[in-house]
Amino acid sequence: MRVRVIGGGLAGPEAALTAARLGCQVDLYEMRAMVDGQPRLTPAHQTTDFGELVCSNSLKSESPNTAPWLLKQEMRRAGSALLRIADETAVPAGHALAVDRVEFSRLIAEAIAAEPAIRVIREEVTQLDTDADTLTILATGPLTSDALSAEIQRITGSDHLAFYDSISPIVDAEFIDMDRVYFAARWDKGTADYINCPMNRAEYDCFLDALLAAEPAEAREWEKLDYFEGCLPIEVLARRGRDTLRFGPMKPVGLRDPRTGQTPWAVVQLRKENLRADSYNLVGFQNHLKFADQAKVLRLIPGLEGARFLRYGQIHRNTYICAPALLDENLRLKKQPNILFAGQLSGVEGYTESIATGLLAGIYAAALVRGEEPVPVPRASGLGSLVHYITHADVKGFQPVNITFDLLEPLEEEMRKKIRDKKERHRIQCERALEAFEGWWSATGNDQPAYAGG
Repeated sequence: MRVRVIGGGLAGPEAALTAARLGCQVDLYEMRAMVDGQPRLTPAHQTTDFGELVCSNSLKSESPNTAPWLLKQEMRRAGSALLRIADETAVPAGHALAVDRVEFSRLIAEAIAAEPAIRVIREEVTQLDTDADTLTILATGPLTSDALSAEIQRITGSDHLAFYDSISPIVDAEFIDMDRVYFAARWDKGTADYINCPMNRAEYDCFLDALLAAEPAEAREWEKLDYFEGCLPIEVLARRGRDTLRFGPMKPVGLRDPRTGQTPWAVVQLRKENLRADSYNLVGFQNHLKFADQAKVLRLIPGLEGARFLRYGQIHRNTYICAPALLDENLRLKKQPNILFAGQLSGVEGYTESIATGLLAGIYAAALVRGEEPVPVPRASGLGSLVHYITHADVKGFQPVNITFDLLEPLEEEMRKKIRDKKERHRIQCERALEAFEGWWSATGNDQPAYAGG
C-alpha cells in the first residue's frame, strides 16, 4: 500500500520523509509547480519550493523548559527530519530557533530527492479516495485550494472554519540606519541577535497616529477578516487602545538601550532572515495595509527612515477543519479512518506544531501500512497535549492553537501548593512530558534515531 501525502509545505514533507524511513512507499503531491515556464502559486506563496516559510522564519523558543522547547525536544527524540534541517540552517536569533528560509527549503528538497521511496507529483488533488485500500495524509495547510476544500467538506459533512493569518514585512539590511538602533536580546537571554529600534513617547505617538490613519488593503473576495486572536495585525491591535502595541509586539521590557542605560517607551525588533544577515523581518508586525501606506508608516520607525522593503505585510486565508468533531487521537477521520490530517489544516497553529503533527501522521501511517493499530502519543507529553486539545476541545468556537503550558497536564494540587515558583513547575512538567514521550517512542519499536539538536 502506497501512502498518499498531499501538501508540500511543512507537515507534508515531514510526514512523507518519516513514513518513507519507516518502510513506506510514498506519493507526495504539491499543487505549486512550474507550468509553461511560469510558477503556479497560491495567494501567499512566492515560490514552488517545499517547506516555504510564508510568515516569519522563527520556530520559536529554544530556552529550556519552555513549551516550544519541549515540543522540539520530543520531535528530536523521534528523529524529525525537518527539525534536523532547521537546526542545520539556523541563523542567530537569541534564544529562538530561526532559519535561513532559502537554505531550509533547499535542504528539504534535497532530502526528498535523496529518498527513493518518495515519488513527487506536481499536480493539484481535487478528489480524495475513500477506499479502505488507500491511505491518505492531508497536509495542504492554510491555503488549501477551493476545489480540495470542497472535497474535504463533502467527505467530512461539516463546514470549514477559517481565520485570516498575516505576513510580516522584510527590510533590506543595507538601508537600516545602524546609528539609531542597537543589538540586544530581551533580558539578555541568548546572544544579542535582534536589532532594536527604540522609540520615545513622542515618536511612538506619531507612529501610532499614522498607523491608525493608514488605509487598509482592499479586501479580496475570499476575505472576511475573521482574524486569529494569536496573530492580529498591528493596525487591529492599535485600535484596541493606545498602549496595546506597547504591551504587545512593541513591548520594551527587558530591552534596555546600552547606549543610554534606559528602557525605551516602545521598541520594534528586527530578526535576521538568513545567515548572510542581508535582510531582517519586523517581529510581530503583520498587517493588512496598502503597500504605499505601509511604507509611510514603517519609515516612521527610528532606523528605518530610508528603509527598502523586500516584502510588505500581507494577509492570507487559513483554512482548517473542526478537528474535535472530526478526528480521533490518531489524527484520522472518525468516519473515514484511511484519511489522516496534519499541519494547520488539522487545527494546530505554528511552524513547529505543523511539523510535529506531520511527524505523527507519518508514524501512524507506517503502523497502518504494517497492519497495526497506531498507539496514540501519550496525553502527558507535549505533543500528546497538543493533539489532545485539537481532538477534545469544545467544538463551538474552536480555534487553532500553539503549544502552551495551558495544554499540558497540570501538576497535582498538593504539588502546586508546595511549589510556588512558576519556572520550577514548568521544569517538572517538561521533565514528566519528556519521560512520557520517550516511553511511548521506545514502545513503538521504530528505529528512527534521536539526536541532540542545534
